[in-house]
Amino acid sequence: MRAKALTPFIPYIAVSVLHVVLLLMHHPLGGYQTKQLLMAALALAAVWATASIRPWPRPAMILLLAGLIASWIGDGAGLLFPGLPTLPMMILFFGIAHLAYIALFWRSPGIVAVRRVPRWALVYIGWWVVTLAIVGPHAGGLLVPLAVYGLVLGGTAALSTRFGPLVAVGGASFLISDTLIAFREFMGVPEWVGQLVMPTYVLGQGLIVFGVVQLLRRTPE
Repeated sequence: MRAKALTPFIPYIAVSVLHVVLLLMHHPLGGYQTKQLLMAALALAAVWATASIRPWPRPAMILLLAGLIASWIGDGAGLLFPGLPTLPMMILFFGIAHLAYIALFWRSPGIVAVRRVPRWALVYIGWWVVTLAIVGPHAGGLLVPLAVYGLVLGGTAALSTRFGPLVAVGGASFLISDTLIAFREFMGVPEWVGQLVMPTYVLGQGLIVFGVVQLLRRTPE
């Protein structure tokens, strides 16, 4: 059963590994050529894994796919919007993705037995304050967008705890990835810090989608 559950995610896993390896090798194909396949493969996995569910969980899947589509646009911001600054466009579309995830985790359409947000999730408030204090002085005109984006990012991580450990780890990994991006873009951190961005990103997105799909499959019709 575990192998069967993972089968739809094999293309995503393969593309993720390929992209990260090419990126670490500084190979040209580690750019948009493979990056733009990531969320497409994950959306395919989500639809494939839920195709046999009757009735099909439309409300949950609309929110999940909206998050993936917005993430895909955010991944390709530099390619899709060549005349606009890349980082603000990434913030915009990943912000939309996080809002879709927040709505999914908060409303939990079609998913039973969701959990309360645990008290330890308050750590994400501390994360927001500390990260903004460190990065803020270097953010210039992007301070306010970063602060707002940090709120929705932390909200995603905190609310992901309602869907169990797997999704919670995914939410935390997504948060770590975006935190590393902020450090990379504004703090001049060592190269190895930036190299952790994509591994934590693909892990976070993958765990969120895989965990949500498993909950949908276990939910009584």
